[in-house]
Amino acid sequence: MDIQELLNRGFRVKKYRKDSIVYEPGMLPKFVYFIKSGEVRMVTVSDDGKEFIQGIFKRDQYFGEPAIIVNRRYLAYTIVSKDAEIIPVGNNDFFNLIRNEPNFSTDLIQTLSNRLFYKSMMLEELANEKAEHRLLTIINYLTNDIEVGETLKITRQELADMTGLRVETVIRGVKILVDRGSIKLNRGKIIKI
Repeated sequence: MDIQELLNRGFRVKKYRKDSIVYEPGMLPKFVYFIKSGEVRMVTVSDDGKEFIQGIFKRDQYFGEPAIIVNRRYLAYTIVSKDAEIIPVGNNDFFNLIRNEPNFSTDLIQTLSNRLFYKSMMLEELANEKAEHRLLTIINYLTNDIEVGETLKITRQELADMTGLRVETVIRGVKILVDRGSIKLNRGKIIKI
């Protein structure tokens, strides 16, 4: 669903500051959140406070829809990574979009399928003990959406949080992957080859 179309239909933008929590585990779903600007990460937090990133959502993407669709409580935190403008779309309005907007329904199916694929891929990778293999898999997945020569806009900390590795292990793993020619760096940033 196009953000401008939501605005034209009268939906309101809510501003969130960096580190704000949009929702947390146990909350009942009331909205699907469409991002006009900014960035949000979905994380599970361990008992010792370590974050495991389940997804990163950016401009023109949305999140929170699985819990609404199955009417189950949220399982993770969504935390604003960069100041954001978000359009909360209520339960009834969201289901009306699904029923009345075939293009949105198709987009929703593709979005949910991509997320399911990502979760399956990450479960398989977490079972693999080799850090370099985990890193290369997530880097290849993330670079699917960018052009050759373009920089992957992700930090070493985010790679660690996505793979369940320590930052130091990510740094060593990236160096090994560069030495093998599996990835390329430009000024310390990973670029698509």
